[in-house]
Amino acid sequence: MIEKSLIFSLAVVICISYFISESVEDEQSILSKSIQLVGVQTPRQHGLNGQGVKVGIIDTGIDFNHPDLRGYGSLGKVFGGYNYVNTSEKPLDTNGHGTEVAGIVGANGNFSGMAPKSQLFAYKVSSTGEAVSSEYIIQAISQAIDDKMNVINISLGVNRTNDGLENAVDEAVKKGIVIVSAAGNNGPDNQTIGSPGRDFNVITVGASYNNITSSLVSTFEIESKQYDAIPMLGVNALQNPIEGKIIYGGYGRLKDLENLDVKGAILLEQRGSDTKGEKVFFSEKEKNAADRGAIGLVVFNNKNGIFFGELIGPNSTRDYHPRIPVISISGEDGLKLKSTSSDNTVGRFNIFYHPDFVAPFSSRGPVSVFYVKPDLVAPGVFVNTTTLGGKYNVTSGTSIAAPHVTGAVAILLQKYPNLDPLSITSLITTTTDPVTDAYGNTLPIEVAGSGRLNTTRAESANLIIMPHSLIYNLSYDHPNETKTLKLRSISDSPVPKLKVQFLSREASLAFNYYVNNNTINTQITDNTKKIGNYDGFIIVDDSKTLYRIPVLIHLTKGTLEANQKNGQINFSIDYPEKWSYAKISLIRSGSHEVKTTAITPNNIRTLSVHSIGEYWIQADIKVGNETDHAYQTLMVNQVSENIDFEDLLHIKVKQVIIISSILIVTCIVGATVRRR
Repeated sequence: MIEKSLIFSLAVVICISYFISESVEDEQSILSKSIQLVGVQTPRQHGLNGQGVKVGIIDTGIDFNHPDLRGYGSLGKVFGGYNYVNTSEKPLDTNGHGTEVAGIVGANGNFSGMAPKSQLFAYKVSSTGEAVSSEYIIQAISQAIDDKMNVINISLGVNRTNDGLENAVDEAVKKGIVIVSAAGNNGPDNQTIGSPGRDFNVITVGASYNNITSSLVSTFEIESKQYDAIPMLGVNALQNPIEGKIIYGGYGRLKDLENLDVKGAILLEQRGSDTKGEKVFFSEKEKNAADRGAIGLVVFNNKNGIFFGELIGPNSTRDYHPRIPVISISGEDGLKLKSTSSDNTVGRFNIFYHPDFVAPFSSRGPVSVFYVKPDLVAPGVFVNTTTLGGKYNVTSGTSIAAPHVTGAVAILLQKYPNLDPLSITSLITTTTDPVTDAYGNTLPIEVAGSGRLNTTRAESANLIIMPHSLIYNLSYDHPNETKTLKLRSISDSPVPKLKVQFLSREASLAFNYYVNNNTINTQITDNTKKIGNYDGFIIVDDSKTLYRIPVLIHLTKGTLEANQKNGQINFSIDYPEKWSYAKISLIRSGSHEVKTTAITPNNIRTLSVHSIGEYWIQADIKVGNETDHAYQTLMVNQVSENIDFEDLLHIKVKQVIIISSILIVTCIVGATVRRR
């Protein structure tokens, strides 16, 4: 039990609600399109609808008075649950967030969710949708374990690491429960996934666009250079790309444009204003540009990174309608364009429909150099679902993406009730569709994971591939590494002849493989010594299904060597330059168990391990005034018979020394007082 003083508020991953009145799609078709986009039709034809699968929804409760989610208890759609906010009441949703999530998973009425025959359990941990105690979430997970859930959906979380929360989901996975978590709505910056989405053992879901006309992307090009750009909310797709001279228009105010001839040009403007307290809304910038005859507007951020702007929102006038297309770019790109553009600089941009694109708000990885996050993406933009009062709501967010995956898990568990969480994760993540940027390039793994959920392919697949992602640690001294994929046929039939290929944007990486019985031994080699982190996909084709295995490659200057003997691991570093010190972190794969030590070129130390399995190792190497890194994985097959004092007490040795010192001083002071 966590003390009240230690309870802290969690930032609930609230869905960002939008409703585009110009969209002609009605509510029914929008929901239908999101689940059709992820391929639920074929499993339905096979009779797979989540029947008999228990789904726990840890959220703001569920409105079990909604006609599509009607009833609480053994005869209702919501079979059970618990209210941690008010323990004397049923877990009825008064906020709407949990009801939106529940509708996508299992609505069964006018709307049909992903798994309409699944059994829903509501664990209410918040009434406002704004904050929730970590204790409530942990208790809810524990109760879900006792209630023997098959899958749990967590569409809320924190923007940082919470070991208590992650330990709770780890325990659920150990008990055979699949955990699906929203990645969070803190994109487009990297490293924005918090707990529990950052946990190795959960299926972490980012948000992609939906199969509706409002799913728009943009290209922006100057000569041969392509820029990342995002259409602002409120613009429409272009029938043809626009092209024009780039003219810098300051902050887009009338006074900034009064001496400029911008007719037929594309204006480049900065977000915000240079006057303290002044607000220049995007709608004002667009209106001023259109009034002056500009054909397009590019707004760059007033800080690093790209942003998602809204033309139609609370700050626009009632009768306002955009007349020219508006896109946003990063602050870095904007400042560079401002400084390098000339009178002859011509730009070209386009806005068009593209559903398999990651939403700008979707949180990105990486969370670790040793595994992939997010795992995949699913529709999380302009999705219609159930809400309070028997109504429906168009909404967006990774909160809404996650239940699409939860519903897909329920479908797979109905078909394969004996599959463990790792096998389900493999089926879900290796059978995705590619997700690309506006230029057709596959998005980085840290943005989209393995790709967009494809329930049809997951349900029809016959191979479980372990692990479902691979990490290669290359260095100057060790430019290649071999990793093994283990294959298992669900039908117990022999693994068929396979076609294997490697796809990556980095041409210098060579790939080789050979298939041996039920394994694929894969080798990646670097030929250029170009330090950095790279990604790609190993594509496995069994003639029936294409499987996509995400690959991360780390190429470092230094080489970290780790050798084991009798459960003792010693470390050494080969580095092409003089180094003085290295911190070594030893992490048990998929856990939060971390041991650290330090080595120097002349002082080698060891760490003991007491569990067989894979370990991740990171070296932070001090080279002059800089810190470099090297990585390694090690399969430990023998444990130490020595018992570490630190392991025995589960606390740091330094902490033991400090506590002991305090006790000794206290005893001395106490004895002194008694003698007086």
